[in-house]
Amino acid sequence: MMMLRLNQTEVTEFVLEGFSEHPDLRLFLIGCFLSLYMMALMGNIVIIALVTSSTGLHSPMYFFLCNLATMDIVCTSSVIPKALVGLVSGENTISFKGCMAQLFFLVWSASSELLLLTVMAYDRYVAICFPLHYSSRMSPQLCGALAVGVWSICALNASVHTGLMTRLSFCGPKIITHFFCEIPPLLLLSCSPTYINSVMTLVADAFYGGINFVLTLLSYGYIIGSILRMRSAEGKRKAFSTCSSHLIVVSVYYSSVFCAYISPASSYSPERSKVSSVLYSVLSPTLNPLIYTLRNKDVKLALGRILPSFSH
Repeated sequence: MMMLRLNQTEVTEFVLEGFSEHPDLRLFLIGCFLSLYMMALMGNIVIIALVTSSTGLHSPMYFFLCNLATMDIVCTSSVIPKALVGLVSGENTISFKGCMAQLFFLVWSASSELLLLTVMAYDRYVAICFPLHYSSRMSPQLCGALAVGVWSICALNASVHTGLMTRLSFCGPKIITHFFCEIPPLLLLSCSPTYINSVMTLVADAFYGGINFVLTLLSYGYIIGSILRMRSAEGKRKAFSTCSSHLIVVSVYYSSVFCAYISPASSYSPERSKVSSVLYSVLSPTLNPLIYTLRNKDVKLALGRILPSFSH
């Protein structure tokens, strides 16, 4: 009888399952998530501070890197604090509105990152294949327009997905088999048709995971071809070093996103999705600042100049 009543009422809050099926890992996960979150926040804030305060870093590549750092902060902050609350308290409920807000910011930042990585690949393509025309092609106006375009297109994408999700009816069960609100597990909980949501998810997958991926590969195909044609070994080494960090970031991010999303809802695996989601929502934002700073001479130099001012 209680079950019947439950089915007839609208769900006003969800329960995030999180990692409750692994109670023995709780302390380990709290330590991991907290340290990775602090590292991600500090690393990305340092990058934003360096790029904005160092005149030597006022170039398109670092402008886009600054945008990437902002996206990483939004992405990890929309997921980790709530996941930590669940790990510490043992039970993690989230209101329907809170769930939709989390979904919006996560989709916005994650899709923005995919689109921005394509823009950054194009920037590297122009820098290496057309070095003499780089400053005129990648003008501050174009860079600004590209950044605004990325944020706006992805905000629209996130609004469409969140709006379509709010139209669905949820009448129980209310346990989300994840540590945050995500499209596939939410669609599985809906008691109304999810056809339009599934179609729009496939369209977004095709655009972000397909077209963007192909454009990034094309950029790197031309870049590698151009590097191989270079005569001097020093020129080759320098060109490869400017691209290698971006290639590592692209590889980590796309592999985790493909694992999490590029599969039909029917074959959704909560365990696999949790692991791949940790990669793109926690590990990637933590690694990005490290990859870009440790492999970059200009950033290291700027960091050396700015650190003494912090010690006073």
